[in-house]
Amino acid sequence: MRDLEISNQELSDIAEEALGLAKSYWASLEGRRAYPSTTSEDTTELFSRPWLENGRGREILQDFKSIAEHARPGTGRFFGYVVGSGEPIGALGELLAAVLNQNVTSWRSAPAATSIERAVVGWLAEAVGCAGFTGSLCGGGSMANLMALAMAREAKLPANETGVQPCVVYASEQVHMSIPKAVALLGIGRKNLRLIPVDDKFKMRTDALQAAITADREAGNVPIAIVATVGTIVSGAIDPLPEIADVARREALWMHVDGAYGGMAALAVPEKFQGLSFADSLSLDAHKWLYQPLDCGCLLNRHPDIARTTFSHSDDYVRILSEDPTEAFAFFEESIELSRRFRALKLWMSLQFHGRGAYREAIRRDLDHAQLLAQTIALHPELEQLAPVSLSAVCFRYRSKDNEAILRRVIERGRVYLSNATINGQFVLRACFVNHRTTPDDVRAIVSEVIAAAEELNR
Repeated sequence: MRDLEISNQELSDIAEEALGLAKSYWASLEGRRAYPSTTSEDTTELFSRPWLENGRGREILQDFKSIAEHARPGTGRFFGYVVGSGEPIGALGELLAAVLNQNVTSWRSAPAATSIERAVVGWLAEAVGCAGFTGSLCGGGSMANLMALAMAREAKLPANETGVQPCVVYASEQVHMSIPKAVALLGIGRKNLRLIPVDDKFKMRTDALQAAITADREAGNVPIAIVATVGTIVSGAIDPLPEIADVARREALWMHVDGAYGGMAALAVPEKFQGLSFADSLSLDAHKWLYQPLDCGCLLNRHPDIARTTFSHSDDYVRILSEDPTEAFAFFEESIELSRRFRALKLWMSLQFHGRGAYREAIRRDLDHAQLLAQTIALHPELEQLAPVSLSAVCFRYRSKDNEAILRRVIERGRVYLSNATINGQFVLRACFVNHRTTPDDVRAIVSEVIAAAEELNR
């Protein structure tokens, strides 16, 4: 046989073995530590090896067990960051997408994959109350936010041909780190990102927003966009969308909503997201609150013409000859990437397998779990909650102990995994619920583990 080819029988055997490893891993999840007990020395020693001249063959699959032992498992007791729990049907869809190996640049290159992605994008838009929006899947919220602000810049102060002109973008002081990164990469500059103060619920103050825009105009600066956040990364706060939309409309500014964390919760609690449809663009992450395997971000927008103006620049070799509007469609004319993997298949399969109602209820359970944690914290006078629970992030601290030391001890104990945040200058413990495997007992374990860790510090 030619190099790299494998016989059908051997390939079948390897595939069965790989699937067996996946099934064993899923079955073992609840027995695993919430975070692996490993060090940089451990992983370097295990996985930094030379690339040999002769292959190791099928035995390489056995390395999966070591990799799993040193990987962060998607158990129901992982509450760090904002990352979904890796729904298994989606994982199988990812395998099948890799088998097909489609480059989803356009309908011509990948007819089924392109059609599926366009359908899935429509599902997401409709689910969050933005029916009619268009867009594409991407790596995550950071890429979606970058593309959105590129569109805002091109809509309000075109730069593609002659270069970036001085302009200003506005966002809450609680904005995600991807927004300062995006304005830097787009040549707008971080000094031209105005961070607007928040109220006592960590929501953007629209009076301060209007004042900042007015001051910039009086100084001769050129405002172009406002970034609202639905689900700030620390506390899950939701900015006042209708009021921000009024400012954007009055000032003729682009309104982008960073919904990478919270946006998909509109499926379950639409009343919390009034005004979402006023956005010019909206980022979502299906690998957060649709529990998909990484990566699966999405940028929705109401302006496909501006998307094409922003991103279209094609060589003759990709020129599409068909005049049929569907067959002539190309994602590379409306987004950054040319090479694009088949992200939509896992989502298409997973959403249809479980149905809309199952996802709605899973999100509601996460929201309920956050409220349960807040209620449990309130029963313990030695603990205090530091921010309102707007969605599924809960920030709290032990009143009289070193919370950084408590967090390290909680992680060492291995039963639950929490992250940290800073609120009003204080180091706090943070639990975030975007996990379809979590149970009420897992939630209650957070408080018992924090108290146990604090007691151990006294020994």
